[in-house]
Amino acid sequence: MNHQDLINACLPEWQAYTEHDFVQQLANGSLSQRAYLHYLKQDFLFLKQYGRAYALAIYKAKTLTQMREAVPNVAALLNSEIAHHVTHCNQWGITESDMEGEEEDFGTVAYTRYVLDAGMTGELVDLYTALAPCSIGYAEIGKTLAEHPETQLEGNPYRSWIELYGGEEFQSGVNTSINRLNTLLVDIDIHSQRAQEVKQAFKTATRMEIAFWQQGLDAA
Repeated sequence: MNHQDLINACLPEWQAYTEHDFVQQLANGSLSQRAYLHYLKQDFLFLKQYGRAYALAIYKAKTLTQMREAVPNVAALLNSEIAHHVTHCNQWGITESDMEGEEEDFGTVAYTRYVLDAGMTGELVDLYTALAPCSIGYAEIGKTLAEHPETQLEGNPYRSWIELYGGEEFQSGVNTSINRLNTLLVDIDIHSQRAQEVKQAFKTATRMEIAFWQQGLDAA
């Protein structure tokens, strides 16, 4: 099996995630600043835990190759995505220390601890499966928004978000992650109980992505 089999197993949830109202409002620039900043601060906290999950991948790895493969993800999170959040929030006078002092919403806690638990109790493939909806989904959303003619980039206050996730650097990194996940999935029989377990993990993480968008909208 491969990552597309995971998506196909939860298409309604995947569509609700990648086409969420939060995403649509982001694309046309109508998303309220309050909703966006709340999302951004929670996403900062999420990415800190996401970084820990990729560090956990080094621990769960069985080979040096697998250990080395996780390192660029940790570096990208710390030096690119989180840096983007800090720079972006600075425009509204919100500092890195402000975001670190922010209280985690229930959705943020549930999602991040689920991913970490998947890694702690499962194998490397379980961890990467639980991590996958975030990276794959953001890449799909970013690419779609960056290329869609109805996306309003000129004057859009969220243009840098669209350009970050639709950009070549992020897209390339996600393609590398997809290939790594597929290498782990290839030996799993799609009709087996093991396949059902990883499909369920992917579906659960996708549902949590939907809830993560929604908690941003609910803060408006």
